[in-house]
Amino acid sequence: MRAAPTILHLDMDAFFAAAEQAAKPSLRGKPVVVGGLGPRGVVATASYEARRFGVHSAMPMGQARRLAPNAAYLVPRFAFYRSISEQVMELLGGLSPLVEPLSLDEAFVDLEAGGVAEDSAGARAAGERLRVDILATTGLTGSVGLAGSKMIAKIASEEAKPDGLVLIEPGTERELLGPRSVRILPGVGPATGEHLRRAGMTTVSDLAEAGEDELVRLLGRAHGASLHQMAQGYDDRPVVAERDAKSVSVEDTFDVDLHDRVRIRVEVERLAERCVGRLRASGHSGRTIVLKVRRFDFSTLTRSETLRGPTDDPGVVREAARRLLEAVDTTGGVRLLGVGVSGLADYTQEDLFAQATRAEAEAAEAGDAAGAVAGEAGDASVPAAVAAAEPEAEQPAERRWTPGHDVRHAVYGAGWVQGSGVGRVTVRFEEPGSKPGRVRTFSVDDPDLVPGEALPLVGRT
Repeated sequence: MRAAPTILHLDMDAFFAAAEQAAKPSLRGKPVVVGGLGPRGVVATASYEARRFGVHSAMPMGQARRLAPNAAYLVPRFAFYRSISEQVMELLGGLSPLVEPLSLDEAFVDLEAGGVAEDSAGARAAGERLRVDILATTGLTGSVGLAGSKMIAKIASEEAKPDGLVLIEPGTERELLGPRSVRILPGVGPATGEHLRRAGMTTVSDLAEAGEDELVRLLGRAHGASLHQMAQGYDDRPVVAERDAKSVSVEDTFDVDLHDRVRIRVEVERLAERCVGRLRASGHSGRTIVLKVRRFDFSTLTRSETLRGPTDDPGVVREAARRLLEAVDTTGGVRLLGVGVSGLADYTQEDLFAQATRAEAEAAEAGDAAGAVAGEAGDASVPAAVAAAEPEAEQPAERRWTPGHDVRHAVYGAGWVQGSGVGRVTVRFEEPGSKPGRVRTFSVDDPDLVPGEALPLVGRT
């Protein structure tokens, strides 16, 4: 714990939704919901206007549509959000060498390590300057919390929302936390909160008064002792500049349960390729391949295989994922599939045995395909099923026009997709800094309409 509030926590306000409102003048001041738009999609972020209807993050999209039927529903544009995040993180890096990103829109900063603040006045000045710089650079707002520990700084930034700054003086933590719900403490989710409620503990002061022994009895040694420390306002975790990635993974939830075993295998192979792409982009290789399968009844199975050495070979990962799939019963249907790689390393030591096995398998597959073409005896339905499944993995023309994504027209210029269907796509033509634009409708295969690039939020008029 520090004697001065020199730990800063920044949380951008409704980040994804705010970025979309800034990019699309017609959506400013209106409810906007960003997330998966399919039947099983969930809300990633809701604007403050949408939150007034009860919409919040992690809510099923179907429920959000019932609560706010007139909101704008958009698919996330992660490359766009990442570019804004990089600008914000660069500003944080100018304050201190110790910046700990938690996500695209959230980070801790050690102001003392950067020499920009030694007391409350200096910390407040640094925080206010940061908010001004973020607005000028990105056109978006962020909320800042300042305190002597990470836990209290995060609580302070939550109280500062939206677009504010809250500084909590060291020494006042117990007074601040005492009357609050136990859910305000890190690590206390719905299950733990209910367990504590049944034990008669609903506020943080209840936890502090119960004592460490009682919390250890209820929650176990590690969790109980940690919770008792936090209930007294004590948190000595340092700001860590870099976090080592422990795994890389990708997953997809399907609008309709998959039953075709060949289609499921095709999806697993596609996920394996995407996973290796992320693995290579992070500069890592990995030893353990993990397959995740969520079945029709929401039961989730995880299977893993550890290789002899780390790899970033897409073929090796693909074959391992296929072997893992063979051990999973998918008879009733599959709603989610995921492929991951853990046991990460900064180098690659190819497993020659795995490569040889993969080469044999590929040769066998080639032989099977040739036999099918030549009319040899065998299960001719398998190649046909693969041929039928592969086009489904590609997006048809109508689905290229994703709600919220950027387009450009040869005559009308830059715009974004409001919706598409029945062979038509509706586009609103406007840019950041412009007035709300006009809406026009085109055929989905109009040669003058092409996908566009996200435009910067600041610097255009």
